[in-house]
Amino acid sequence: MASWWDGFELWLAGLSFVPQVALVLAVLVPACSGVAWLLDRAMAGVFGLLGRGETDSPATTTEDC
Repeated sequence: MASWWDGFELWLAGLSFVPQVALVLAVLVPACSGVAWLLDRAMAGVFGLLGRGETDSPATTTEDC
């Protein structure tokens, strides 16, 4: 596994800047979105257990419209 990772790292470092950025963004944007979604669900669960969950629906009328 370590030798595979070293080979991948050398391959990625050998690319020019634009392909490096494209590959990093293609991996990091979905990964960070997934982590943010998991944290959101976990915190919603914790707040729900503490009785501080989200309301079911927002107000149907607004005063400032």
